[in-house]
Amino acid sequence: MKVLVIPDVHLKPEIFDRAMDIMENTDCERAVCVGDVCDDWGCEWNVELYKETLQKMVEFAKKFPNTLWCYGNHDLAYLWDMYDHPGFSDDAQDVVCEYFGELEDTGNLAIMHRIDNVVFSHAGLTREFVDDYLDPYRDDIDAMIEAVNGFGSGFMWDPTSPVWARPQGGYRCGTVYPPDYLQVVGHTPMRSIEQEGNLLTTDVFSTWSDGRKFGEEEFCWVDTVTKEWGYIDE
Repeated sequence: MKVLVIPDVHLKPEIFDRAMDIMENTDCERAVCVGDVCDDWGCEWNVELYKETLQKMVEFAKKFPNTLWCYGNHDLAYLWDMYDHPGFSDDAQDVVCEYFGELEDTGNLAIMHRIDNVVFSHAGLTREFVDDYLDPYRDDIDAMIEAVNGFGSGFMWDPTSPVWARPQGGYRCGTVYPPDYLQVVGHTPMRSIEQEGNLLTTDVFSTWSDGRKFGEEEFCWVDTVTKEWGYIDE
């Protein structure tokens, strides 16, 4: 299956416009959003931007109902009352919870998802997290995903968790596991979409604190059977 990856949005509603155009005009069969729809530098008081972005999210979910959605750490902070989380907007919390409540009704919102040979999450399933919390299930990827999707903030706020880990080469907070699945993540800003071993990192829309572009702002597709990927030709 050819899947469009929607990386970290961070209050950029135009990402959903572009993603909708891709779904309508390419051969992508399904979309997966890897989380962090909420928050961006200095936007804590811009509730209208939260509303606009979250409305686009729900519109996309309704138009493409088989889309899978992963929670990001910024999204979960609102649902779990993590008021000290960077970028948290007290003013927008009710709005965030309302729209994510609509998204939850689709049944396609979770911390982790698997399609064929590809696992999607915000930050990645690491060997360290499996060792600490998932050892009884380590030989069953679906059992691990089910367990993770039932965890609360106590486990998920571990720095090696699937919403916080940074297993990329320059960070090394965890090593992705298991090795026979491609893992597709966001969370760690990149200049370009990059694959390291069985880890594909797609967060190329995040910016510097002054609003300057950090990454190339491109989308990619993933073949969930072959584990191949490529850039979307928009």
